[in-house]
Amino acid sequence: MTSHQTTQTMKPATAAKKLGVYLEATPAEFQEGVVSRAELTALQADPPAWLQELRRNGPHPRPVVAARLGVSIAGLARGGVTEALTTQQIDALKQEDPGWLRRERATQAEVRKEEVRIKEKHAERSTERAAQPRTSRP
Repeated sequence: MTSHQTTQTMKPATAAKKLGVYLEATPAEFQEGVVSRAELTALQADPPAWLQELRRNGPHPRPVVAARLGVSIAGLARGGVTEALTTQQIDALKQEDPGWLRRERATQAEVRKEEVRIKEKHAERSTERAAQPRTSRP
């Protein structure tokens, strides 16, 4: 009996998320079809002009906007940014440097510091546990 392997596919929204682009800005044929894993790999390895353009100029999805601004996605929402932004809009927002953006960047910096502190604490505990002699159980 010959086993024949089915091609794994994903919805366009999933593929757009993996590519880091805003689905509504992709070409119609991308939005209407399905994307196989092989096609996704090919798009990542050798992006076509439309994908390069979207990555460079946008509009960008919220995770990309948040990363470029140095804030969380929730921070974007608290700042009133709910739509996809272009690179030009992101740069203008950075230049403007509104109060909410400064606050959210400070919050994000504190979150990152706390994550590092917790990671170091866990590593320290692991080191301590490894150094302790093991007792045998009866």
